[in-house]
Amino acid sequence: MVLAFAMVSSGEIKAVLRISVINDSDQELQLQLEGKLVGPWVAELRRLSDGALSQNKNLTLDLDKVWFVDWQGVALLRELAERQVSQINLSQFIRQQLKETLQ
Repeated sequence: MVLAFAMVSSGEIKAVLRISVINDSDQELQLQLEGKLVGPWVAELRRLSDGALSQNKNLTLDLDKVWFVDWQGVALLRELAERQVSQINLSQFIRQQLKETLQ
């Protein structure tokens, strides 16, 4: 299953986040994110994550193809990490964003 989200303004696509379900079983949900984790897409990732965690699934986020995260996205990723959500394949840029918000 693939969910793709786009914001269109004046006929121009402003931001896109694609969320692909890599694995969905009774015990685990693995999502691959691609694009920008910003604005309304942060709320959508929160909704999907909360749904999986409420079903006691192990959640893994593959962030290999995420190239930008805004402050709301950084806050969500930090919160999910505290809730034992695995985050794999983070770029050095995203890793630095998460690190800087801790200081």
